[in-house]
Amino acid sequence: MERKKIVVLTGAGISAESGLQTFRDGDGLWENHRIEDVATPDAWRRDPELVLRFYNMRRAACLAAQPNAAHIGLAKLEEKHDVVIVTQNIDDLHERAGSSNVLHLHGEITKMRSELDDEKLYPFDREILIGDKALDGGQFRPHVVWFGEAVPNIEIAFPLVNEWAEIVVLIGSSLAVYPAAGLLKYAAAHIPKYVLDRKIPDVNGITNITKIEKTATEGIAELLNILHY
Repeated sequence: MERKKIVVLTGAGISAESGLQTFRDGDGLWENHRIEDVATPDAWRRDPELVLRFYNMRRAACLAAQPNAAHIGLAKLEEKHDVVIVTQNIDDLHERAGSSNVLHLHGEITKMRSELDDEKLYPFDREILIGDKALDGGQFRPHVVWFGEAVPNIEIAFPLVNEWAEIVVLIGSSLAVYPAAGLLKYAAAHIPKYVLDRKIPDVNGITNITKIEKTATEGIAELLNILHY
């Protein structure tokens, strides 16, 4: 296969095999917390200490996790293709696996920012505590996009999928969180699309789809075979 431009959309399912929990797999709780209590602007205003404690634990869990075969397989794609990964995940497992072009839609757990400034980022290299402030006087918070907040990088992702990509791959996403869930629909009708998940989400109305109903690690192995690795 000639060198192609591939956009890979990844969701929580790819990191689940590294031991990172996704709240949508169970009862709507994320590590035994209601999303409304730990991952919304209202939660931050109501109980910032709880929110910080929750994300301090998430950062520790992400750093303890290791990239799995699916992350490593995607990094391998760069040997023969031009690859951009657009991920809903806040962990850094794609980067640690060796992928060089990763766009995080929902932020990065390894970074933090002032609550007063969305732009200037700092390394999240220790626990964030109440009273830890940036130079502008704002309390530090994790650099993550909470439910109800804007998703700035979606404006970069749409043209990548719609205009740049020659192949689009979706891995481990339930297509339930918008606006990220709408990205696959923006892919050009004529290009190949591969959907990898142990439970294929609703992709009715989308053309040129190959469904691989397997876990992320098994699905990536099959995809690499299809792409002649």
